[in-house]
Amino acid sequence: MKRTGLILALCAGIQVNAQTVSKVTDPVEWVNPLMGTDSKGSLSNGNTYPAIAVPWGMNFWMPQTNTIGNGWAYQYTADKIRGFKQTHQPSPWINDYGQFAIMPVTENLKFNQDDRASWYSHKAEVAKPYYYSVYLADADVTTEITPTERAAQFRFTFPRTDSAFVVVDAFDRGSYIKVIPAENKIIGYTTRNSGGVPENFKNYFVIYFEKPFTVAKTFNGNQLVKDTLEYKAGHVGAVVGFKTGKGEKVNLKVASSFISFEQAELNLQRELGKDGFDITRQKAKDSWNKELSRIQPEGGSVDQTRTFYSCLYRVLLFPRKFYEFDAQNKIMHYSPYNGKVLPGYMFTDNGFWDTFRAVFPFFNMMYPELNSHIMEGLANAYKESGWLPEWASPGHRDCMIGSNSASLIADAYLKGVRGFDINTLYEAILKNTENEGPLTSVGRKGVKYYNELGYIPYDVDINENAARTLEYAYDDFTIYKLAIALKRPQAEIDRFAKRSQNYRNLLDPETKLMRGKNKDGKFQAPFNPFKWGDAFTEGNSWHYTWSVFHDVQGLATLMGGREMFAKMLDSVFTMPPIYDESYYRSVIHEIREMQIGNMGQYAHGNQPIQHMIYLYNYAGQPWKAQYWVRQVMNKLYHAGPDGYCGDEDNGQTSAWYVFSAMGFYPVCPGTDQYVLGAPLFPKLTLTLENGKKFVIDAAGNSATNIYTQNILLNGKPLTKNWIAHEDIQKGGNMRLTMGATPETIRGTKEDAFPYSYSTSKK
Repeated sequence: MKRTGLILALCAGIQVNAQTVSKVTDPVEWVNPLMGTDSKGSLSNGNTYPAIAVPWGMNFWMPQTNTIGNGWAYQYTADKIRGFKQTHQPSPWINDYGQFAIMPVTENLKFNQDDRASWYSHKAEVAKPYYYSVYLADADVTTEITPTERAAQFRFTFPRTDSAFVVVDAFDRGSYIKVIPAENKIIGYTTRNSGGVPENFKNYFVIYFEKPFTVAKTFNGNQLVKDTLEYKAGHVGAVVGFKTGKGEKVNLKVASSFISFEQAELNLQRELGKDGFDITRQKAKDSWNKELSRIQPEGGSVDQTRTFYSCLYRVLLFPRKFYEFDAQNKIMHYSPYNGKVLPGYMFTDNGFWDTFRAVFPFFNMMYPELNSHIMEGLANAYKESGWLPEWASPGHRDCMIGSNSASLIADAYLKGVRGFDINTLYEAILKNTENEGPLTSVGRKGVKYYNELGYIPYDVDINENAARTLEYAYDDFTIYKLAIALKRPQAEIDRFAKRSQNYRNLLDPETKLMRGKNKDGKFQAPFNPFKWGDAFTEGNSWHYTWSVFHDVQGLATLMGGREMFAKMLDSVFTMPPIYDESYYRSVIHEIREMQIGNMGQYAHGNQPIQHMIYLYNYAGQPWKAQYWVRQVMNKLYHAGPDGYCGDEDNGQTSAWYVFSAMGFYPVCPGTDQYVLGAPLFPKLTLTLENGKKFVIDAAGNSATNIYTQNILLNGKPLTKNWIAHEDIQKGGNMRLTMGATPETIRGTKEDAFPYSYSTSKK
């Protein structure tokens, strides 16, 4: 493995042979939080930032390279850091809320975000999930950060100077600051947000310094304020200063709350107490290793192992905990829906249009207790706002389509997750199916057309109408399955079973593709299947045609049968990456990412098509799924700053990789099946929440041996193209023999195919 591999082995506590990783004992050291950070509005390689956090933490921290309000707050190509920001941003497109920044400076009392900015280099930057360090060249200061769920510790190493300062910027759009020198303390709040908050929204913060202040100032905008250490205005902050010796370390403890200053103090004492920086860092590291160690890959390359754990880290960040503990250790939350402080769980910062596909199925498999809490949070969101969230940050945001909360709720309940108010959630689901919401992202836009005609017409001024129809039909399938489990009236069950087939109304027999349809029943004309947007959402017909997760055989039949279905799947990869961007009037980044990916019309950088490769299992050609899954993993992912092929999106694009590395994928949440691909690693062990282990042993797996020859599940032949959720939860092993050539007999008959509504028992 040469010297580089030896260093990695020593640092991460692994055994390495011939550039393969045989054992990972310290998985967090394999994570690169900078994966995906080399992004911009016109081209996303992930659109991520280095989230310095603990799993699902209420607060994240990040180095801020861009100006206040810029969604691309950290860009890998930037030269300067303007501050270290507490962030709650789920994506640059949604932007941030509850944010403020801390920044050390020296020599002159500089507090403006441009004046205080310092040059830095990645050569002097250490980014880990539990720890961040960087040398700020202009200030000659090293900054270190380590997090808890609602607090963090900073450590600044200053030069010898009588002009060492720390700036606390509460940001614009309404803020408050107060310096309390007698307590070495600063308190404040920020109201800056990008939407989705009640009028009384504030993020209250408290900061303790271990060193007394010799200078204490407040500022308002670009001006220092005279004769007061307390100020409230549009954009305020504070600067405190002291003399330092060479190499002197100044420690800060910071915590925040969405409830009150008193609660922020409580959060600080509860999570930091008397712990020093190094103790907090070790606790944060331990929290990551606890979760990351639940999945143990063996025998992969260094790059594969790094990419796997870097993706798993992203899956474990969102949705964030939006609840706090009171003095009696009871759970409560500030409601981002009605502004009240209420008991119970709340989670936020998630777009279900993305994450229903793989993130939440992953939680149901690996973290059912967590998902129970998330479901209870959904019930609270409904009680507090009257609607289920579909894109929350922190409250309802008008973004994306569908009513995919139904998929989350149904999949959780059907896979045995309990401990939440399913009756309230089912009531909320039913409300969605009959009503439009106050925002287009909640309820169902176009619901009257959908319920009466079986589709949303192209010519009634409702954008993305075909995409909405397809997603509503799938969501209705999940409601149908949930209604059966809840023993609802037969008429109700039948209603959703019928609506689940509404996808049929948009399959054009001439092109064998999904196509917008006018109110009079005629298909839209002209029709360009390469046109992005319009009837579809961030994709074209070649991407959305496959959004019939629950009835793939029904879709195949409409296309003319299994052989034609397989040819249509093949065409996605063999066509050139041509596109029509006229609906958007410019080439949006998703189009560009498909174009440069060099996989034809396959646009893995956006979610609608991510399950499509696995559909070869329904066509009797599972070896093609095995081939293309490996191609995507090899070509479109790596653990570097440009390591994704599009928006990472709250763990979804990462969850695809994590599942695919295991060798299967949840094509249809709401069923108990994971559709097979082929494992990435020779061995991978899952430690389930119930304490049992499920081992995936792929003998002979390699860069060339990518095809499954045969499979044994607990010693018995597995002839299906899927594995059941229950089989994994019971523990055991799945042994696969791998080879360099496709095995073209196994999995080719219909009795091996995964669930489809049309051909399976209802």
